[in-house]
Amino acid sequence: MNNRTLSVISYITLIGWLIAYFSGKDRADSLLKYHLKQSLGLAIISIAVSIILNIIAYVVPALSFLGLVGYVLMVFWILGMINAGNGAEKPVPVFGKMFEDKFAFIN
Repeated sequence: MNNRTLSVISYITLIGWLIAYFSGKDRADSLLKYHLKQSLGLAIISIAVSIILNIIAYVVPALSFLGLVGYVLMVFWILGMINAGNGAEKPVPVFGKMFEDKFAFIN
């Protein structure tokens, strides 16, 4: 697989991220490294938001409509896939800039 394909695969669950990371580890270019960082950061944010919103919905059931935030995160995943498919090193909205210089093990 080429690096553009691996960049798109990195956004498909954590298993996709692992496949992209280990498959492209030796021949990773800047595009693949960039999208590996973006998708890992987005996965961490998604898991944290999910846990927090589940706790809030359990404690105050009237606030369970906040689960709609999950759809916003899904849109971010899709935007990341589109950017990876187009070969653009564009950050994911809202959180993307935060992950550009994180995850030093992806080099």
